[in-house]
Amino acid sequence: MTEDSDGRLGTGQSSSPESSAEDDEVPAYVRALIRHFVDLRDNTHGGSTGRHDKEDHFARAVDLLHPVASQVLREMNTMLLMESGRITPTGVQRTPDGGLVASWDLGWPEQRSARVSPVVLMAYYGIGFHHPHLRGATVGDWPLNVFTRSDADDQLHLLRAIASAELHNVVFQADYTIVPAVSRRRNFPEATVRE
Repeated sequence: MTEDSDGRLGTGQSSSPESSAEDDEVPAYVRALIRHFVDLRDNTHGGSTGRHDKEDHFARAVDLLHPVASQVLREMNTMLLMESGRITPTGVQRTPDGGLVASWDLGWPEQRSARVSPVVLMAYYGIGFHHPHLRGATVGDWPLNVFTRSDADDQLHLLRAIASAELHNVVFQADYTIVPAVSRRRNFPEATVRE
């Protein structure tokens, strides 16, 4: 990485939006953010503008996420809960206000005895939302236990997730135009569903 005369970091190369959105060399979390912000800019989600079609995309996304979310919770159950937990997927459900939600909950005896929430991974598409989101039930802080270079390297996926969530929330406080890659480059390809 190099700094330009204004102290901004960059590679010194200019990439086209088309190549950034589809380039496998671009980290997946950056491609996902580009798709997300282009959706905001173009008032679409997965190439769709209507709520019904967006809900269909949501249902498909939940199906695609199911094995991944289940794997994460199985790993936690096996390695941390000594297989005492139970994973409960809800599938897609309609919320009382008309939105959609799906969750994967991991509960275990000690958690229930302590009367605290299970570990929850959630996909939701609120009735007033432009597009769906992922979240946990309580997430805000992550433990920082870094003592070696390897420990630090192991945090890459987590730091990407935190940075993505932070940028998403900052955009929510303003709008997508604060992201130069989206607001200055109006020729991004449409964010469409890839099979």
